[in-house]
Amino acid sequence: MLALNARGNYRFVTAPGMPFSSGAVADLGFAIVHASFHPMVRLADGYGSIERHLRDVQRPIHAVCGIELRIPAPLTPAGFDEFNRGYLERLAAWGVLIDGVNPIARTNVAPMTNAPAEPSLFGFYYTVPNPGVARPAYVLAGSAEMRAGEGGRRELVARGDVSPDGLGRKMACVLDNLSELIGEMKVRWDDATSVNLYTVHDVHPLFEKLLLPALGAAAIRGIRFHHSRPPVTGLEMEIDACAAREELLISAT
Repeated sequence: MLALNARGNYRFVTAPGMPFSSGAVADLGFAIVHASFHPMVRLADGYGSIERHLRDVQRPIHAVCGIELRIPAPLTPAGFDEFNRGYLERLAAWGVLIDGVNPIARTNVAPMTNAPAEPSLFGFYYTVPNPGVARPAYVLAGSAEMRAGEGGRRELVARGDVSPDGLGRKMACVLDNLSELIGEMKVRWDDATSVNLYTVHDVHPLFEKLLLPALGAAAIRGIRFHHSRPPVTGLEMEIDACAAREELLISAT
């Protein structure tokens, strides 16, 4: 069910039990901008960098609808929970939580080469006015190979299985999760301007069989591959996507 972030000019899909939303879709008359930092900035300083950029473009902090993080290595479930406590405290200080719920989507992965020494901000998404253009604009949070199980518990698909069959089952799960989310947001894969795949495994054989058919017309724009692991140990694959009006490369200074 889509919830409204009126001050941010977007709606979002809540993710029960998670410290971020599953995705955000801009209101009619608004688009989404994707801003990436080059080089990355450590997360402790990145919040201020986001604030300065939004002041420069005259957008409120509530316009942030997605955040991309990079961490040194995958975390244990306990370590992930601890990381998220500090993250949510910082967002609460921004005043962006809605009835205690975080509306901002997130991707948080661990690069296996050139990993940062500490949690870092890779980029973020925010809404901007876009009058007269009705093209859908959205951002999907990174989704890994988890599915709803009995009693509402989330289950890991093909746990520990990185064989071709196991990776296929994992990718099918991720794509099912995202396709369900896209349907809930009433948008389309076809509108995506960027699709990101995060894994350390050779999943190229799965492109023609699973990934490209799922993406539809968005596949023509290609897929960005990141040699990275999802943020929690045991997970092997993550995918996110967005439909953005423009992409910016900005400096934190």
